[in-house]
Order: sequence, then structure tokens, then C-alpha cells
Amino acid sequence: MKEKKQVHVIVRGRVQGVCFRMETQRAAQGLNLTGWVRNCADGSVEAMFEGEKSELDRMIQWCRQGSPGSSVDQVETDWLDTVSGFTGFEIRF
Repeated sequence: MKEKKQVHVIVRGRVQGVCFRMETQRAAQGLNLTGWVRNCADGSVEAMFEGEKSELDRMIQWCRQGSPGSSVDQVETDWLDTVSGFTGFEIRF
């Protein structure tokens, strides 16, 4: 079994009010990733993804493109050594 990793992501641009969180959840579940996604007060979207490195890389690429209707300006990533053992992928409010 491959080692799990975790990445914290902040997506900036027109990413709220365009189903970004719902589409992020769908994409993450399709890649067998766990974690969460939420809107931030500054208009960005924050997410924590956990899973295999190759799938995390694919998810980061998805974040750079975004959901239909979104316009991504910047994606910040911070790789973490810890693994939280999330059991699913949720939208946080």
C-alpha cells in the first residue's frame, strides 16, 4: 500500500458562488481523496486533501482549472507531514 500524504490548498480568484466547493468534493471523491473544503471570508476557498501523492497532484491540477464558471487566479499549496485519517470528504461551512 502506498503512503498517504496531506496537502493544504488555498484557491484564489472567482471561486465562490460558482459551485466550486461542490465540484471540489466531487473531484476529490472521484480520486479517492479524503478531507474537506470551505469558503473563506476573504473570498478564497480553502481545502485539505489526504491520499496518495499521485492523486493529490491530480487534485491540485484540478484546482488550478477549477469548476465550470470559476476563474482561478492562484493556487497555494502546503504539503504536510501529518496524516489526519479523514473518513470522507466534506464541505464545511
